[in-house]
Amino acid sequence: MVDRREALKVIGIGGAAFALGAGLGYTLKPTTEAIVPADESGKPPVERGTLKAGWVYVGPIGDYGWTYAHDLGRRYAEERLDFLETVYVESVAEDEAMPVITQLVNEGADVIFTTSFGYMDDTIKAGEKYPDKIFMHCSGYKRRENVGTYFVRLYQPYYLNGLMAGAVTETNNLGYVAAHPIPEVVRHINAFHLGAREVNPDVKTYVIWINAWYDPEKARSAAQTLIDQFNCDVLAFTEDTPTVLTVAEEAGAYSFSHYSDMKKYGPNAELSGQIANWGIIYEDVLLRAYHGVWESKDYWWGFYEGAVDITPMSNKVPKDIQNLVNERIELMRTLSFEPFRGPLVDRKGRVRAKAGEFLTRDDLWNMMWFLEGVEGDLPGEE
Repeated sequence: MVDRREALKVIGIGGAAFALGAGLGYTLKPTTEAIVPADESGKPPVERGTLKAGWVYVGPIGDYGWTYAHDLGRRYAEERLDFLETVYVESVAEDEAMPVITQLVNEGADVIFTTSFGYMDDTIKAGEKYPDKIFMHCSGYKRRENVGTYFVRLYQPYYLNGLMAGAVTETNNLGYVAAHPIPEVVRHINAFHLGAREVNPDVKTYVIWINAWYDPEKARSAAQTLIDQFNCDVLAFTEDTPTVLTVAEEAGAYSFSHYSDMKKYGPNAELSGQIANWGIIYEDVLLRAYHGVWESKDYWWGFYEGAVDITPMSNKVPKDIQNLVNERIELMRTLSFEPFRGPLVDRKGRVRAKAGEFLTRDDLWNMMWFLEGVEGDLPGEE
């Protein structure tokens, strides 16, 4: 097991020191010893039979993005846990979660995962209504005794993708097709821009909001606008389909996979991509539930825990940038580096982090401001 004192120590990187761990809300890597308790004789508990878990998905499992990645995680847990039975409901609108949660409870689900931000309030209501069930809400911040929360640190691979984008752009104009103006998406945009600026201080990132998680038509229109009107030659996105990557392929631009490997939709355009490994969180939660040691908490796992990764880098990414990306991955896997380190200045000229400082978990979780060089409206900007 990782020594917590080591996980929280101050580590010097490139002349700056970062007290990583406590302020960023990292947890220790899960271990079998921590999950499975023993009785006084030292023997593990007797198996309890089948545990049934249900998932509520905001999109179709065939979106190749957000929901597809969550379903891969469900299947990962199902394959590894022989006591587990699973069921899911896909394409559930964010204002229609409660009837589906009730349906899963009536079908005998012991643990229910609600996988979109907009399900938050209904998940809390369900926790109050069904106190003997366990609920886990993805990307939210409200918890109660039988409701926990979970997410992955996708800003880390977005930052790495930004390093690649800044290195390959010829126009110095990057584009971002963004779903909803909430801290999660703002954090990803800033991380992408931060990486790009690190290797190319002249880049700008243009943002278009489509106000939808899953809308291929709007995503296509926004991507084409970024290429045609803003001369963007590298695109990133938070929309749950490969549409933006496909548009980049058609236009001779570059883009990335999103949540899963989408390379077949843009074999020439894809530089790399972000991967979310939801399965290791699902396995951890379900093991704890099965053995009666689950407690409500917030999971926010990244490279350190193995919950995020990137797809293989294209040979179009310069070799020195590939080496830099790999170096940064190894540092993040040991809590020795974090992207959001000072100096950080927002586009209104305010210093968000001084040199040698890094943003805390709360700073990241509540981010509603753009870095200098990000262009486009931000409703609710601080």
